[in-house]
Amino acid sequence: MRTQVCIIGGGPAGLFLSHVLHEAGIASIVIERQTKAHVLGRIRAGVLEAGTVELLRRYGLAERMDRDGMPKDGTRIFWEGKDDFFIDVIRWTGRQMMVWGQTQITEDLYAARERDGAAMLFEVENVALHDVEASPFVTFEQDGETKRIDCDFIAGCDGFHGPSRMAIPADIRREYERVYPFGWLGIMVERPPMKELAYAYHSEGFAMASRRNPMLSRYYVQVPATDRVEDWSDDRFWEALHRRLPEHVHGEIETGPSIEKSIAPLRSFVAEPMRWGKLFLAGDAAHIVPPTGAKGLNLAFSDVFYLSRALITHYAEGSDHYLDSYSAMALRRVWAAENISWRMTRLLHVFPGEDPFDQKIRQNDFDLLVGSQDVQRAFAFEYMGLPFED
Repeated sequence: MRTQVCIIGGGPAGLFLSHVLHEAGIASIVIERQTKAHVLGRIRAGVLEAGTVELLRRYGLAERMDRDGMPKDGTRIFWEGKDDFFIDVIRWTGRQMMVWGQTQITEDLYAARERDGAAMLFEVENVALHDVEASPFVTFEQDGETKRIDCDFIAGCDGFHGPSRMAIPADIRREYERVYPFGWLGIMVERPPMKELAYAYHSEGFAMASRRNPMLSRYYVQVPATDRVEDWSDDRFWEALHRRLPEHVHGEIETGPSIEKSIAPLRSFVAEPMRWGKLFLAGDAAHIVPPTGAKGLNLAFSDVFYLSRALITHYAEGSDHYLDSYSAMALRRVWAAENISWRMTRLLHVFPGEDPFDQKIRQNDFDLLVGSQDVQRAFAFEYMGLPFED
């Protein structure tokens, strides 16, 4: 097989890149190690920055989002022993975010790729990248047969555990990581969500109320990294959530039996560079952010924006300016997202072993946010997401 761009990974980043390239007349093949049903079954957050919303609209992927998504004007922060605080993102940025689930985005992407007759191969095994500095090709096994795709470029959109990042030589690849000593226990419940997405700091630990649609809520509580899902009954979860949220909002929480329950470990991770030869990394293959800042999916889409622009310019104009600057541009936005995600995680979580000094610094950070419009404006600007570079 031969194509212009071989895309490894059939999640949102790979599908969106394939869709944008198709709109520009550039051929691609997507290969995915899982089944389509498995990819669609992944439950992920869906708080979209304004830039991501605009990209979905630009490429004809926003019909359901605009009809069923929930506009997000800002976010509430509940602080133990303090009044509630609302970060008014629209006031400080003039732009609006959107709550729209990653599963729904992926469904719309698959529908668009299937409508356009995209080449997508599922249940592939033993994927290997070859000669990425000169004449790249990808080999894999499917249905017991070894296959090969020759291409001009490879887009590694295959997540943290995929083979693409490891194809960059170890003496070139630099990795930065922080693993957190806690996780988020999350449950999904078929009940109306709270009126606003809300974060909560409590001396017992972090909590969060999120939304998926008008009849589907997602709630989280911070738990030790050693906890197991089996340790947490629904009753224990609801009791912990109510303790960590102020009493005056308990009436907004409609409890019920969980339809999904899982513990997500938290880590910050960045791999540099995001380009080696004719291999380009995008999404979780290059970076992971703790979910506190809701940046993971948005970073994947910004990577695709930069990479698709680079490839389109290469084929349409014969210019490699954007290809050559892809890694540096993408990483500037990645590190900005890592920064706010780390600061929000540090602000809202209880870290094992912290002392009264740490607690006083956390309290002062929150007091500065509440008391300074300049700090609120800066926070809203980062939370909204940086604009794309020209």
